[in-house]
Amino acid sequence: MKWLVVALTLTMIGGVITVVALLVTRMPQAFSAVGPHLPEGIVLPEGAEAQAVTFGEGWIAVVTADQRILIFGQDGRLKQEVALSD
Repeated sequence: MKWLVVALTLTMIGGVITVVALLVTRMPQAFSAVGPHLPEGIVLPEGAEAQAVTFGEGWIAVVTADQRILIFGQDGRLKQEVALSD
C-alpha cells in the first residue's frame, strides 16, 4: 500500500509539472497576437464623452454619452457620425 501511495504521488507531481510546462510554453503564443492598431490620437467633437469603443477592419467606432456613434478611420479622422434614437 505504501508503494502505491508513493507511485500515485510521483505520478501526480509529474502531471502537474507537465501541465505547468505546457502552459508556460503555449501561453506566450496566445499573447503574441497583434491587437488593434490605434492611431496617434482621436479627437472627439466638442462636448462628446466616450462610453464605449470598438474596432473593425479599417475603422474605429466610439459611442458617446450623448447617444451618437462616431466612426473614425485608421488615420484618426472622423468618417461618419450616426445619431441614435429611442
